Amino acid sequence: MPKRGKKAEDVDSTDEFEATEPGAKKSKKGAAKGPKEKVAEGPILYQDPPDKLTSPGGQKYTLKVTSWNVDGLRAWVKKKGLEWVREEDPDVLCLQETKCAEKLLPPEMREMPEYPHKYWACAGTKEGYSGVALLCKREPLSITYGIGEEEHDQEGRVITAEFPSHFLVTAYVPNAGRGLVRLEYRQRWDAAFRAYLQGLDARKPLVLCGDLNVAHAEIDLKNPKGNKKSAGFTPEERQGFGELLAAGFTDTFRHLYPDTPHAYTFWTYMMNARAKNVGWRLDYFLVSMRLLGALCDSKIRSQAMGSDHCPVTLYMAL
Repeated sequence: MPKRGKKAEDVDSTDEFEATEPGAKKSKKGAAKGPKEKVAEGPILYQDPPDKLTSPGGQKYTLKVTSWNVDGLRAWVKKKGLEWVREEDPDVLCLQETKCAEKLLPPEMREMPEYPHKYWACAGTKEGYSGVALLCKREPLSITYGIGEEEHDQEGRVITAEFPSHFLVTAYVPNAGRGLVRLEYRQRWDAAFRAYLQGLDARKPLVLCGDLNVAHAEIDLKNPKGNKKSAGFTPEERQGFGELLAAGFTDTFRHLYPDTPHAYTFWTYMMNARAKNVGWRLDYFLVSMRLLGALCDSKIRSQAMGSDHCPVTLYMAL
């Protein structure tokens, strides 16, 4: 995670996201004691419901995809992230914020026979920064890296796999940064990325997954009132996400669970935020609207440890 003293343009993490619980106030010295307050109940944790394995039309799922921001691939492997993946057993595994050049991959990643088709993208000039990966049991028809614009393709943020019936895109969207130093760049990214996805969608439907670095609605973070000017919850970023949905894509989790609260995928390491479930929902599966009939379930695996993000899993009957 970034430390103080880094250049503003190098800050690309979720460290700055607020961990303060809403409504927390310090008591004043000398204030008159009122009635004895009730002991606060424990935090409300998200309970992932049983997986739905069939589509609305009764078709059993044929595709299972897991996406996880691992916050450093080598550290994640040491924290037994791969053991969890083997238990989850997705058909496709998408990773973000790998922070690892392909030449430095741990042997455990190179030797995964379950996923014979592995694809890596990393930042061209910044060691230990950004990076995404896509691992498949079945070989894609084609693989492309980036979105075709030089300004946005230097940091290893996007891999697209083409399959017979769909595209699968994994992305690590740039963070607006502490002090919103990259907000203007983020807005340019949002417009370019949306155009890229629309171009793919015109050819065949797509599934987008990854750390999209935005909490879209107030229900998607613990403390919306305190974060109106924070990276990931600015009006500009939320509007950009809304424009992506309006372009023909659907947030699968909110489509299935529109009013479910306390469902987060990221918790800062500070202030014991994860134990308190003071978090943000930053990790998504979006699909082309015409794929909604094939949607079985969209899961948040909040109990999986190994990163400051948890994995999310999608079931589709394609």
